[in-house]
Amino acid sequence: MKDRQGEDETRMTPLEHLAELRQRLLKALVALTITTLLSFVFTPQIIEILTRPIGGPEALQAIEITENVGVFMRVSLLSGLILAMPVIVYQLLRFVLPGLKPHERRWVFIAVPSASLLFLTGVLFAYFVMLPAALPFLIGFLGIKTAPRPANYFSFITNLMLWIGLSFEAPLLIFVLAKLKLISAQTLARQWRVAVIIIAIIAAVATPTVDPINMGLLMLPLLLLYLLSILLARLA
Repeated sequence: MKDRQGEDETRMTPLEHLAELRQRLLKALVALTITTLLSFVFTPQIIEILTRPIGGPEALQAIEITENVGVFMRVSLLSGLILAMPVIVYQLLRFVLPGLKPHERRWVFIAVPSASLLFLTGVLFAYFVMLPAALPFLIGFLGIKTAPRPANYFSFITNLMLWIGLSFEAPLLIFVLAKLKLISAQTLARQWRVAVIIIAIIAAVATPTVDPINMGLLMLPLLLLYLLSILLARLA
């Protein structure tokens, strides 16, 4: 199905909407596949960078034959997701674009780079702020010598980066909901106490440690993002 453009389009049936959504998701999947394959070239360098907070690849110890291959694929997939994020966001926005008014469609060109930038900011925050604070606590806990497995270490940091990166997308999500008249800045401002509780729960789940310091490191930017969400909802 071709892209739906213009104001003179015929109304689509629910089945046509589902077909269009499937096509958009397929294009996003193709983009993710291509960027993941391209990431294979840079994955060894990325692994080197990701292991710096723990002392480099030599600080890890594999105990299974396929473990290193699994780590390579996991890192490639995360890298591919970051690279494909603009295409994924664009395809999702193109699906809802015909439902917007002509003067609202320009927001697509703002939302695509914004979503990518917010996700990348979350990933960088996890790497430069969360990991240096969390790893010494976890490795040095009880004074027991720890030699992390590559699968465990990369599962830990990629999940941390992924979920914190997605949580940084909250302002854009709030903006879209406000544009759809599903939420308002006034509602967000009135429910700030509920928001603090929800943010605390998210921080408790996403934070790799149980100490309040690391939890606070994540809560602070999430609270700032919530304030930014109120501003964006107001603009919407």
